[in-house]
Amino acid sequence: MSEPATQLESWTGAIAAALDAGDTATAAELAAQRHPAELADILEALPGEARLALWRLLPDPEVRGEVLIEARREVRDRLIEATRSTELAEAVSHLELDELADLYDKLPRKVVRALIRTMDLQRRQRLRRVLSYPEDTAGGLMDADALAVREDITLETAQRYLRRVRKKEGALPEHITALFVIDRENRFRGLLPLDELVAQPQSALVGETMDHEFRAIPADTPARQVARLFEDRDLTTAPVVDPEGRLIGRITVDDVVDVIRDEGERSLMQSAGLNRNEDMFAPVLATAARRGVWLGANLVNAFIASWVIGLFGATIEERVALAILMPIVASMGGVAGIQTLTLVVRGIALDQIGRANGLRLLGHEFRVALVLGLALALILGAAALVWFRDPTLALVFGAAVVINLANAAFSGTLVPLALERAGIDPALAGGMLLTALTDILGFASFLGLAAWILV
Repeated sequence: MSEPATQLESWTGAIAAALDAGDTATAAELAAQRHPAELADILEALPGEARLALWRLLPDPEVRGEVLIEARREVRDRLIEATRSTELAEAVSHLELDELADLYDKLPRKVVRALIRTMDLQRRQRLRRVLSYPEDTAGGLMDADALAVREDITLETAQRYLRRVRKKEGALPEHITALFVIDRENRFRGLLPLDELVAQPQSALVGETMDHEFRAIPADTPARQVARLFEDRDLTTAPVVDPEGRLIGRITVDDVVDVIRDEGERSLMQSAGLNRNEDMFAPVLATAARRGVWLGANLVNAFIASWVIGLFGATIEERVALAILMPIVASMGGVAGIQTLTLVVRGIALDQIGRANGLRLLGHEFRVALVLGLALALILGAAALVWFRDPTLALVFGAAVVINLANAAFSGTLVPLALERAGIDPALAGGMLLTALTDILGFASFLGLAAWILV
């Protein structure tokens, strides 16, 4: 686990200062005291040359392999490109199969071939099994090394099996709290908690002691849903099965924590049109090109909004107060819309919104918007009346606020649902579309009412 941000920042500063001063010995000594996850954070915080300099100072291949797993994809790819094939092969040879699968497509082919040659037949088959599933599914998350026993053996035999595994491997797998129980065809049958294994009579059969109600996770289950299952059931480990119910691996809580963290970062970054794996020190032109696409899309929205305003140029010229008040109408609609959009996007992510309750949610948000709209219309209309001493202008202003908040409720609900139905991530494109709709309709409603009533 990484240290608090302030401590990690001080370590990053100390390592950066040592590298700038050419004191590689001190930089290496400082780096050797950090966990691989912290080293990954430090490497991401360093600019290109300093990053590669620190990477070359890491002598332990096992640490290098763990750093590659912990680093963001864009940073990781650059580290792989800067590393010799022999060093890469040595670094990744210590990784678990699910971790190796994450790097598989980015490693040079000769490194992959060298790794495959060092594996026994069983390990090769397990690696192929993990690689056969998409990365964002239970099959892509799982570790293919799952400890399993048959239901017709005694608890004493199961204990002897655990001792043999520990003697052969040097340690039991991490986060093991239970053994998975299978039948002779390798189909999952249940779960045997370790506390039951040691507490019950050794002559008892596994089938008599195990938890028959525990449900395995199908390999094609989306990673986001896997995280929900772990959260809802307070799991630390869970078996993964193929479509025929055969045990093919396990997922542990550390894998799920990574999924939760990645989902949070993805939502945060995509709300600004950025990639979750964005490198802070990526090449300037590449960064500018990626961000330019998002800025260009927003520029189109801005031009459309400006065009709508231009349609009412004569109205604004006659009533300058309209130019002062119209940004308020658009702003209030935008804020209300973002609130609804955030609520709906979260509901979609948690599988709480679908056809059964979509229309009810729309009605609920519309009623909330009417209540807020009427309250704000009274307050803002009164303020406009005091400011400009024009009752008709205050009425138009208040009516436009109500209309745009109603529009915000509709747009904030329907836009993410439509994007989800179209297969587009609503966290990525929802905010931009919502802002366009609330700005355009806010300006159009306010200026249209003014042109009709005032001028």
